[in-house]
Amino acid sequence: MPLAARQRSADITAELAAFRQGGQATRVTVRDGLPIFENAFWTARQRQGHPLHEVSYRGCFKPQLPAFFIERLSRPGETVLDPFMGRGTTPLQAALMGRSAVGADINPLAAMLVRPRLAPPSLEAIAERLETINWRRRIKAPAELLVFYHPGTLAELCALRAHLLDRPDLDPVDDWIRMVAVGRLTGHSPGFFSVYSLPPNQAASAAGQARINARLGQTPPRRSVPELILRKSRDLLKQGGPPPGEHRLLTGSAEALDIADGSVDLVVTSPPFLDVVQYARDNWLRCWFVGVKAERVQIAMHRGLTDWSAFIGRTLAELGRVVRPGGHVAFEVGEVRKGTVELDRLVVAALAGLPFEPLGVAVNRQAFTKTAQVWGVGNNRVGTNSNRIVLARRL
Repeated sequence: MPLAARQRSADITAELAAFRQGGQATRVTVRDGLPIFENAFWTARQRQGHPLHEVSYRGCFKPQLPAFFIERLSRPGETVLDPFMGRGTTPLQAALMGRSAVGADINPLAAMLVRPRLAPPSLEAIAERLETINWRRRIKAPAELLVFYHPGTLAELCALRAHLLDRPDLDPVDDWIRMVAVGRLTGHSPGFFSVYSLPPNQAASAAGQARINARLGQTPPRRSVPELILRKSRDLLKQGGPPPGEHRLLTGSAEALDIADGSVDLVVTSPPFLDVVQYARDNWLRCWFVGVKAERVQIAMHRGLTDWSAFIGRTLAELGRVVRPGGHVAFEVGEVRKGTVELDRLVVAALAGLPFEPLGVAVNRQAFTKTAQVWGVGNNRVGTNSNRIVLARRL
């Protein structure tokens, strides 16, 4: 085992134990011989990361989480992997910090959301492209979507969809425009194409939106699709993009990664939680827009602890293949079922017999959650109120 790898492991466990940022001492306990470090290791405030992270996706963690471990367990130029990349928080943060990013996800939407932000086009190129699109192109629009959109907005949205679907190999500018449009489909502010709806990371059904409209007495207002895309692009790009780097994105299962043996230095990831997130239901509108059949995307959804644990075991076995000796894994699982199920216990158990040494569990407590604000519930009552990260070193 390289001395540097052992030193990184020792350094992070020592730092977690001694962590006092904000004046609060870490609470250290021992469970089954493994240290548990509990503190507020990063801010719970919203929108504290790079603006490029501001693309909504259900079940994503804050960029401060991967940044914490990337800074401590990797060096510039090394390779950081997330096999459940979702909106790409880990790959993007790795790229921003000068690492080589590798991301994978079985959902094809993930690569569409991540790739444009790793090497974004200029705002000028985006504005020029928006000028060339035929926004008056007549496309038959699905009538059920009128509960979300003004007829004029829906016509522009369908024209953009046709423009993108006509080009199977999108150039970087159209790729960016599609990414921004996907994130603006529905939401609860005038910055979205739709009338007031659910948060942008989960689309209501057409029937559900009709009920929201009736309850609020609202009708979809006219929104300009190109204007909102340009406005959001300006916000995302206000701090520029990552430095140039070699990055790779995959669409496929975390259990069978198209990655060379021992080529990864650090994994920071979060798997689908136990019976919490209905990805196909939440993404049906996004899938329609990009031309993907949501029912064909085989997102892992395990309702039983036994099945979930087996899935995690297979994933960790694959990570044991791709992570180099001395590399590390930070495997995050939030609390579910109101904190009655500690998924980190199951992750630690799944490491048994694999070429990993568990180092401990970092528990990041959040005093505030966006769930609390959006849904009007008290903190630490509903939603994911803590991050529980199992740390392990590849032997």
